[in-house]
Amino acid sequence: MTTREVEHEITIGAPADAVYQLLADVTNWPRIFPPTIHVDRTEADGDHERIHIWATANGQAKEWTSRRTLDRENLTITFRQEIPAAPVKHMGGTWIIEPLADDRSRVRLLHDYSAIGDDPHDLLWIEQAVDKNSTSELAALKVNVEAAHAAATEELTFSFADTVQIDGAAKDVFDFINEAQLWAERLPHVAVVRLSEDTPGLQELEMDTRAKDGSVHTTKSYRVVFPHHKIAYKQVTLPALMTLHTGEWTFTEGDEATTASSQHTVTLNTANIARILGQDATVADARAYVHTALSTNSRATLAHAKAYAEQKKG
Repeated sequence: MTTREVEHEITIGAPADAVYQLLADVTNWPRIFPPTIHVDRTEADGDHERIHIWATANGQAKEWTSRRTLDRENLTITFRQEIPAAPVKHMGGTWIIEPLADDRSRVRLLHDYSAIGDDPHDLLWIEQAVDKNSTSELAALKVNVEAAHAAATEELTFSFADTVQIDGAAKDVFDFINEAQLWAERLPHVAVVRLSEDTPGLQELEMDTRAKDGSVHTTKSYRVVFPHHKIAYKQVTLPALMTLHTGEWTFTEGDEATTASSQHTVTLNTANIARILGQDATVADARAYVHTALSTNSRATLAHAKAYAEQKKG
């Protein structure tokens, strides 16, 4: 068996402890790392945890589970995939954070891996995926940690949710959101939909939506489906005013009604505010614009899901 070992590194203008904290909390990862779609911490026991990751590799959506050991004292995090995604036979490594000064640190990302059947083509595929993702993740880590030390960061990244009460079953509401291939027939603001689900529970969704002014916008997202209570997603083709858009649809059935929510987390692209909204537009204007646009679509979708589920019950 051929085992490859590689190392990537980057220098970050932030304290080592701040970098460690961001890496240690995997719930941050879809926001920080471009390849990461969604992460679930499925087990936690002191410094040991098991995580389930959905992410892209060489443009393909994959999922795997890993065990991690967190060592805060030495600023290291080791990981080992338990159930790798083909063509990977084994994959593991270590994050090493080294203090260079009070406000500077070096991050080293080590990987070791092998391919199923030692196939040279698969080894090359893994090498390219590891190199692309590691380079992307380290660059994004640098941007996010350094931005976290800038005063305006919180203003640029924000979250909000729209919620409705539905007199129907959570499963029916879930089905409406899950069956996105039918949205062009069911939702007036959706023109065309392309949905694929090569791996059960991991969807690639591309759709054309109509704005109020009649213009049509194409978006692509990856969705992770948890029947019948949650669908998490990450948008990978973004409108000009956003550098990040993640979200979750959640469905909670109570004694009286089902609560359905659409939650969004957005980071604004300040470079495009003047071009899109005018020279005098502020960050607050951009926040309001993006919030309104996303909420309008969410509320419309929730209203149609509500009507669908209540009709099914009736």
